[in-house]
Amino acid sequence: MDPIEIEDTDDWLGCPTPLETCRHQLQMYENEFEELNLQLRQAREKIFKLVQMNDELSAGAGKAEAELKQALDTIERLNDEASDLKGRVQSLRLIADQRDHLFHENQRLLREKQERESQ
Repeated sequence: MDPIEIEDTDDWLGCPTPLETCRHQLQMYENEFEELNLQLRQAREKIFKLVQMNDELSAGAGKAEAELKQALDTIERLNDEASDLKGRVQSLRLIADQRDHLFHENQRLLREKQERESQ
């Protein structure tokens, strides 16, 4: 086809010229670039806040682990003390049982003696 036969639509009313089309496309790219920069800035701010929160949580976790270790050590020490006290209580109960047995035996012997003397 002959280029002369092809209609040139550049001068039609309301149709943008190639230069106007390029400028419009450039403006759209610039707007998109600004929007992406804004989103990037916001994302970086959120990341910075998340890093701060993570640091705070890590510090808190370290402190909590130290407190937990201290509490577990205290529990272990108290369990040892309770075990010792339980042993002492059992010894005292054994002694009390022996005392009661000797007291009753002593009372029985006293009654027998009094019965023999009264006869």
